[in-house]
Amino acid sequence: MAVASTHTASKSAPAFGIATLIENAKARFARYRMYRQTVNELAGLSDRELADLGLHRSMIRRVAMQAANDHIAQ
Repeated sequence: MAVASTHTASKSAPAFGIATLIENAKARFARYRMYRQTVNELAGLSDRELADLGLHRSMIRRVAMQAANDHIAQ
C-alpha cells in the first residue's frame, strides 16, 4: 500500500515541475529579449553618444545584462 501512496503522490509532482519549467523558460526568454534589444540599441549609438551617456562601447553587454535583470525583477 505504501507503494501506491508514494506513486500517487509523485504523479502530481511532475505536473508542478513542468509548469515551473515553462514559467522559468518564459522568464529567461523575456530577459534575453530585453538584453538583445538593449545591446542592439546601444550598439547603434556612436561613440560620442555613448560618451554622453557615460558609457564606453566595452560596457554595452554588462549594462544590457543589468538592465534586463532589473527590468524582469520589477
